[in-house]
Amino acid sequence: MTIRLVDLTGQDARVWLEPALDIYVTAMNYPRGTEVHRAALWREHIARPGWRAVGAITTGSPGEAGSGPAARRRLSRPVGVDDDEFLVGIAYGYRGERDQWWNQQLRFGLRQAGHPESAVDEITRDYFELTELHVHPTAQGRGIGQVLLTRLLAGRPESRVLLSTPEIPAENNRAWALYRRLGFVDVLRHFTFSGDPRPFAFLGRPLPLVTDDRTESR
Repeated sequence: MTIRLVDLTGQDARVWLEPALDIYVTAMNYPRGTEVHRAALWREHIARPGWRAVGAITTGSPGEAGSGPAARRRLSRPVGVDDDEFLVGIAYGYRGERDQWWNQQLRFGLRQAGHPESAVDEITRDYFELTELHVHPTAQGRGIGQVLLTRLLAGRPESRVLLSTPEIPAENNRAWALYRRLGFVDVLRHFTFSGDPRPFAFLGRPLPLVTDDRTESR
């Protein structure tokens, strides 16, 4: 599978947003229809300071372009170059700010865990929030998540990157393996977000992130 990386823009969201949300719902195993409710939030994120997004694109078979599940991920121009190109991965994030809900949740959790206010301020002061990183199940296991993340974080001015991910027994899934391989360490564990009963972990690492990125890109 040949992968082409492309920087996505807010101006072209009409082209890539629906395919990206299809990847999100499928990769997270959420019920179909979840993408309708998430679309407004993703559009709001595009307007946030420092927002950036990267997509992973591959070429599908001729039959996929017309119908079937893959057709939902087909890209038109200007994001797609040919009619048989499909989105298989999406990563985006933005600069963290104190007035953002996610930041406030992290600060609350750190205080609950006993961190002094000076440490809370330092952790949440200058960071890039990795908001979403998803690869379609049909394309997983090929290193796409790593090259997406490497491209997304290249040249960021923030001093660190932070993310939250669901807790998994023994950290036994591809997402955890990727984050640990790239040097992400624990910031806060077993935190429950307001409105979500699942436990989450906050992870982070300093920037810049330097890896061996050999995937074809432009």
